[in-house]
Amino acid sequence: MIRTTLTRALTVGLTLAAVAIGSGLPAAANPLAKDVFGAYRVANRGPAQAIGGYSKGCSSGNVQLPESGPTWQAMRLSRNRNWGQPQLIDFLVGLSREATRYGWPGLYIGDLSQPLGGPMISGHASHQIGLDADIWMLPPSTLRLSVADRERISSQSVVRGGVAPSPLWSASHHAIIRAAASDPRVARIFVDPVAKVMMCNSERGNRAYLRKIRPLGGHDYHFHVRLACQAGSPGCQDQAPPPSGDGCAEAEQWVRNRINPPPAPPPDPNYRHPRSYRLSELPRACQVLVSR
Repeated sequence: MIRTTLTRALTVGLTLAAVAIGSGLPAAANPLAKDVFGAYRVANRGPAQAIGGYSKGCSSGNVQLPESGPTWQAMRLSRNRNWGQPQLIDFLVGLSREATRYGWPGLYIGDLSQPLGGPMISGHASHQIGLDADIWMLPPSTLRLSVADRERISSQSVVRGGVAPSPLWSASHHAIIRAAASDPRVARIFVDPVAKVMMCNSERGNRAYLRKIRPLGGHDYHFHVRLACQAGSPGCQDQAPPPSGDGCAEAEQWVRNRINPPPAPPPDPNYRHPRSYRLSELPRACQVLVSR
């Protein structure tokens, strides 16, 4: 633990120094937030709080999802992204147990957040406040994967050609995603629009949960669960609620647009990927969190 702490401190210190040299500013001036938060290997011991927004924030008091449990395994351990707010860990453990009701032995769980959340060095724009998690679409073949196996194997796509379900989509996928969306802590679940259309077409019961299922490209190998801000995190910024209704027409339009793409909208000149944020651009509480 001492070696890990010293390594983290040295890495952060070198990052700050490098930025200062390049900018001519004092050492603590304005490093890239991704470099600062990406250097931490363990969480702090402060109170559990999600701070800021899902794509511009950080997280205090994160808990590490154990690498393995009776009904789950955390994947891609080398990324050190199996950290989240306590309610996220509780949700994932519970959903993995629920998956056994639908014929799966449990769940393969992908990225959550970094130990202190914050922007990541690679990959996600969100996953910054300890309330997001990716769950693989691959039904586990075993829950005894080695660390090396978890780096080697990949999930499976439940979409074929971008416009139709692959043979790998199943009623159990629907049931597990429905169970996740039915949890009152969940704000949204992102899936490929084809998967949402399949759920819309096959649902014969209460359709209220479908409002939380939001179509989004790049989510055919996993589904992305996002919890709402919880009590005790006054600095957490919720998204606006999803539009009213089941959202099925929107998902169908996504698929039609893949078949006959409309003119591309002009790029947003104000968009910046969160990897470009400087530490000073994050909430003040995030700056304080990494200055301790």
